[in-house]
Amino acid sequence: MSRRSGRITLQARDSNTPEPSIRAPLRKRKCEPSKKKSQPAAKKQSCYEIQKCWSEDGASPCVLIETPHKELEPADPSGFKQYRFKNIFIKASPLPRLSWASSDDVWIKMLNKELKYVHDRTYMERHSKLQPSMRAILLDWLLEVSEVYCLHRQTAYLAQDFFDRFMMTQEDVNKDYLQLIGITALFIASKIEEIYPPKINEFAYVTDGACDTWDIRRTELHILKALDWNLCPETPISWLKLYAQVEAQKDSENFLVPQFSQEMYVQITQLLDLCMMDIHSLDFSYSVLAAAAFCHYSNFDIVNKVSGLTWESVSACVRWMSAFVDTLRCEAKAELKSFAKVKTEDRHNIQTHVSYLDFLRKAQERQTQDSADCPLSPVVAVATVLTPPNSTEKPANH
Repeated sequence: MSRRSGRITLQARDSNTPEPSIRAPLRKRKCEPSKKKSQPAAKKQSCYEIQKCWSEDGASPCVLIETPHKELEPADPSGFKQYRFKNIFIKASPLPRLSWASSDDVWIKMLNKELKYVHDRTYMERHSKLQPSMRAILLDWLLEVSEVYCLHRQTAYLAQDFFDRFMMTQEDVNKDYLQLIGITALFIASKIEEIYPPKINEFAYVTDGACDTWDIRRTELHILKALDWNLCPETPISWLKLYAQVEAQKDSENFLVPQFSQEMYVQITQLLDLCMMDIHSLDFSYSVLAAAAFCHYSNFDIVNKVSGLTWESVSACVRWMSAFVDTLRCEAKAELKSFAKVKTEDRHNIQTHVSYLDFLRKAQERQTQDSADCPLSPVVAVATVLTPPNSTEKPANH
C-alpha cells in the first residue's frame, strides 16, 4: 500500500458529530500540562519497585520496596485515584537462561514497569467534553495510519499508552485537539520504535490540514514534559510476544529469534487491538490483558507457565474479553498481510487495520446483553469462557 494512497481523515469517522477539516490554533491553557497537576502522578509512579526475593525451589513473595518519596499528599489536588498495592506473589522468571543477560533481572525489570507506568480509565471524568467513543474513533484512526505507513504494532501501542497517560495529566481537553494529541503520540512512538520513521510532514499530511508540523512539534514538547520523558512501557504487545516466545521456545534455539506461529499471533493481536479500543481495557494491567488474550487461544496451564499469573489474577479480564472474542469469531479470520519492503518473517509485526469500530459496537452490545441475561451470576459467565483449573492445580500464591 502506498503511503500517498490517500489522506486518512479523522473527522469523517464520527458521523454523529461532524467536524470541519480545519486546523484549530493550539491553545496553551488547554494542552500545556500544568506542573502542579503532574507532580502527584510523578510521585505515585516512583513510589514502589519490586525486588527479587524468591527461592530457587518455588514461588515466594516479591517485596514492594518503598522509595524515599513514598508518601502522597493527603488531599491529592489532581483528583487521581489513590493506588494501594497488595503483597505481590509471583513465580521465578519463566524466561530461559539467556547468554546476554540475567533472565531474573529482565523479568523483574518488566514487572517494575507495570508499577511505574500507571494508567486508569477514570481520567475521562476529568474531561467533560469527551466521551469514550471519541477515544475509540481516534485509536481506530491511528491503527489505520500505522498500517498505511507500515509501522510496527509496538509503535501503535506505544502511541496509545502515551495518549492515555498524557490525558491523565490534563483537564477539560477539547475534542478538537484529540487528533493533534493522537498523531503527535504516534510521531513520538515512531521515533522510538521504528528504524526509519516517517517524517513529521507525513504525519501532518494524513490529518488533511487539521494539524501542521508546527502544531505537532509544539504538542510533542507538551507530551514529553507531561510524561516526564517516561517513554518505555511494556505494552500488551511486549507481553504477548514474550508469552508466545516462552511457550514456543526450545532449549537449543536462540530466544531472540521468534519461534511462535505467525498465524496464531495475528489472531491474538487482532483481539488485543479490539480490546484496546474499549476504555475499560485500562482497568487491567498490560501483562494481564496479554495473558487473558493468550488464554482465549490456548489454555490456562500454558498461561500460568509463561506468565506465573494465577487464575484469580486473569479471570476477570478473561470474562470481560469474552464478548470481544465471540465477535471476532463471527467475522472473517485475521490473515497475514504482505507489505512492500517488509520481509516475510517480519510481516506479523506490522500493525494492521480492519473494521474495528463496527466490531467494537457489536462486542459492546454483546456485553450489554450478557449482563442483562446473567446480572447476578458472574461465575457462570466465567465458566462459559474457560473452566478454571482444579484447586489442586492452582498455584498456592501469586
